[in-house]
Amino acid sequence: MALGKRGLKRSSSSTTSTVTTIVLIGLCVFGIWMLAGDTFATPKATKSTTNTGTLSDSAISLSSEPETIKTVEKKDQTIFHDNPGVLPRDAIQTDEPKQTQHTNNNAQKNHATTGAESGSDKKGKEDPSNGADSKNISDEQKVKKIIEDSSHGLQGKESAEEQMKQRQGETQISEESTLTENQQVDEQHTKHDFESNTKANEEMIKQQLQEDAGNQTTFLETPNQISDEDKQQRIKEHQVQHVQQKHEIPYSSFSDETNPQPLAPAQLEYQAENVNKTEKPANSKEKAKLKRIKEHKPTNSNSGETFPGGSSTEIPKESTESKKSWSTQATQSEHEKDRRKEESRSNENINGYAWHLCNETTGPDFIPCLDNVKAIRKLRSTKHYEHRERHCPEEGPSCLVPLPQGYKIPIAWPKSRDKIWYRNVPNAMLAQVKGHQNWIKVTGEFLTFPGGGTQFIHGALHYIDFIQKAVPNIGWGNRSRVVLDVGCGVASFGGYLFERDVLTMSFAPKDEHEAQVQFALERGIPAISAVMGSQRLPFPSNVFDVVHCARCRVPWHAEGGKLLMELNRLLRPGGYFVWSATPVYRKLEEDAAIWKGMSNLTVSICWELVTIKMDKLNSAGLAIYRKPATNQCYEKRNHKIPPICKNEDDPNAAWNVPLHACLHRLHVSKAERGSRWPEEWPLRLQKAPYWLNSSQMGIYGKPAPQDFTKDYEHWKNVVSTSYMKGLGISWSNVRNVMDMRAVYGGFAAALKDLQVWVMNVVTIDSPDTLPIIYDRGLFGIYHDWCESFSTYPRSYDLLHADHLFSQLKRRCKLVPVMAEVDRIVRPGGKIIVRDKSSTIGEIESLLKSLHWEVHFTFSKDEAGILSAQKGQWRPDTYQASSS
Repeated sequence: MALGKRGLKRSSSSTTSTVTTIVLIGLCVFGIWMLAGDTFATPKATKSTTNTGTLSDSAISLSSEPETIKTVEKKDQTIFHDNPGVLPRDAIQTDEPKQTQHTNNNAQKNHATTGAESGSDKKGKEDPSNGADSKNISDEQKVKKIIEDSSHGLQGKESAEEQMKQRQGETQISEESTLTENQQVDEQHTKHDFESNTKANEEMIKQQLQEDAGNQTTFLETPNQISDEDKQQRIKEHQVQHVQQKHEIPYSSFSDETNPQPLAPAQLEYQAENVNKTEKPANSKEKAKLKRIKEHKPTNSNSGETFPGGSSTEIPKESTESKKSWSTQATQSEHEKDRRKEESRSNENINGYAWHLCNETTGPDFIPCLDNVKAIRKLRSTKHYEHRERHCPEEGPSCLVPLPQGYKIPIAWPKSRDKIWYRNVPNAMLAQVKGHQNWIKVTGEFLTFPGGGTQFIHGALHYIDFIQKAVPNIGWGNRSRVVLDVGCGVASFGGYLFERDVLTMSFAPKDEHEAQVQFALERGIPAISAVMGSQRLPFPSNVFDVVHCARCRVPWHAEGGKLLMELNRLLRPGGYFVWSATPVYRKLEEDAAIWKGMSNLTVSICWELVTIKMDKLNSAGLAIYRKPATNQCYEKRNHKIPPICKNEDDPNAAWNVPLHACLHRLHVSKAERGSRWPEEWPLRLQKAPYWLNSSQMGIYGKPAPQDFTKDYEHWKNVVSTSYMKGLGISWSNVRNVMDMRAVYGGFAAALKDLQVWVMNVVTIDSPDTLPIIYDRGLFGIYHDWCESFSTYPRSYDLLHADHLFSQLKRRCKLVPVMAEVDRIVRPGGKIIVRDKSSTIGEIESLLKSLHWEVHFTFSKDEAGILSAQKGQWRPDTYQASSS
């Protein structure tokens, strides 16, 4: 009004210009009013996320009028990663101060709309000029302001911050700003989630928006005002945003019934094309972003889903400290490569141990405890064959015995009984000395064995049958099963007794007759190198059914009959001694004197002379004696020579025990061992000895008879189901077998039907179960594996070690033990080891260092099994001489 009154006093020209100005101002005001009324509508709803990051339908942004939404959608269909709905362009303008940007994607998505609308209200109320200034702000700055505003209200809220991760997309501030953490939104939501979580979301959003807008109240639309069609539309729009991320395409675990399916690759390309068509980007950066969306090609459609069981694929931030605790595949692989390179560098230095050849004068025939030259040189006397007895070094040698030149894999049994490769045992002297007695002959590249001996030139089988006829009660293969052959020669007697189902322990001194025991073992006949000298033989008392000595020149009657007392200790009560020697049938002065002394001695020890027989075919005679089964004869003797042994003299003590010329009393109680004969073969194999009683606890914790039976069943099962099938062993090539730690002999018993023999070794620190092994018709020996075994190199086809090495390494080093294993096994021979898993690993490493081929290894519950085979590898260097 004031303006009109002042205008009436002016001139007409002034009046006209004034009116024109007023009209223009009025039109501008009206236009601004109309524009403000149409643009700054009161926000009715915003979006949010649940605590688990799942998008609920209440998080969909709506305008107060559905028609307005549709109109805006037609104008602008640009999809923002922090807003599943569609907003008008001026709704993203803000004047809020720049704040620290949070990187949680969910927070950006939940509050971008709220921040934009609050910024619009402030712009209209506080400073009209802000509207014009905001036109110069780039779209990415606008989005940045929205994110800052929306995240401001969530500072200090740990649960929300953990779900807020940076999302890449069209509204990203710059190409260099890479959002790396938790870029996927868990899309496993349902309509049920929408209805159940809406109220909680509304309250949370109210509080957050009040903080953002300075306690300005934002009115929320209730779920009832949202139609089902709109819900589905917002869910689809939300999915479109997810597939537009720069670095990965998230894949959903939605069910078909409750939620829509994720976009297929063709749909993704279609959306990108629509984005490019509907609106031109405001700047070059936005163009580049949309180009990346359009050109993005999804890869495997199944990668990146939730883990089995529905757990989220969101990965927590990795701890720097964890890298110190975990090795990487690259590191592990590099270490393995280095290890294999080290393994292949030298054939003589594998797994940390350098092997050398033994530097010994005996070369390929080296027996450490019998060829200890230093110890033998120190002996004061050799009168009692002390130089043929065991003299072991303090620590077993860790060198390897060389192979004979031209060595070949031994001929298999039964052909080996008749011939062997000459190059394997290249000793021809015995063929020259004993050739006329049909011991051994050289035939081309073979050594052949006609089956004869000094007392049975025309063959061992005739001789064996001759003994049976002389004493029918001897009962080869029934009553008599286990035989000791003293001074065995090449062991043809024991070799042919196999045909009568008899097992023979043969022994002879080393080098008395060149390599005679080695010939026996090469033929596949049991034998050890031993001598009757100053110490007891390593066997229990009262175990051999028959003791045999053919043409042996042992002075039985000398020194009070000390040597014959040792045979008496070993012979089972009621057993037979077969003496085939010249004093029996020759009348020469020397022979007559020996016969007289032998006759007096056998009478004084109560041996019964059963018969003297002449074998006309062989022109030889034999005398057969029988040991008493009771003590009656001992008590009736007029002359107590030899005397009865003291009570404290244990007849079963046999390891490094000096000989003593005395008689051990026999057990007479029916419950004691030796009081009666075992069951006939083969019943004795599987039946517990009569003297094992239930009051005695067995090795495995059950009453002794049950323990025995359980052990037998166990080994039958192991051998049939495991050893015969799964260990890579060709049993047709196995003849000489050793059980390095036998208990009841169950392993040997389980091999009964194979053409093998088993040397059962009872270690000196184990329970003395060797008498049980003999009573069941098997044989064995005492031994300490911290020392070398009394056999030639290359003696055995198979070694079996059941929980031996884990106990042994408490007393001695494993390296010398494995050198001994390598010494006594033939090239091509095998070993089976059952032990603790840790020990199996050590044995495997040592075997590999020896170039053995490990065929099988398995561990479970701290127990393991291993099978390996020896090759013909030998190192190139010799051990330094210690002389």
